[in-house]
Amino acid sequence: MLKKLKVKDVMSHEVVTVPPTEDVVFAFEKLMKHKISSLPVVDADEKLVGIVTATDLGHNLILDKYELGTMVEEVMVQQVIYVSPEDNLVTAVRKMHEYGSDDGIINQLLVLDNHELVGIVSDGDIISSLEV
Repeated sequence: MLKKLKVKDVMSHEVVTVPPTEDVVFAFEKLMKHKISSLPVVDADEKLVGIVTATDLGHNLILDKYELGTMVEEVMVQQVIYVSPEDNLVTAVRKMHEYGSDDGIINQLLVLDNHELVGIVSDGDIISSLEV
């Protein structure tokens, strides 16, 4: 099943993004408002430059690790793990597992087509696609 379905078959096409100059507090508010766990960071030309997650932002805000005015570009992860819309779901699951932390997986992967952000695929999208 997972080998037959492609990322483009299950991914979300509407991606909420954030500019690198966004204050981390406002970026976290955007995550909560849209009930999502990560925000791709795109520059003025819509070029992907990084990603921030709710876990990282929320944890550091609670611990008061950010100074007033801390920008997303100061805390974002620049090496983004991604898949192609043509990749099958097995590839996506493998990347989620391979690049996850020691105790977990990456919950969402950005979908890039010729270096252009075209979507996002989550573990929930993949689970929803399974016929049980």
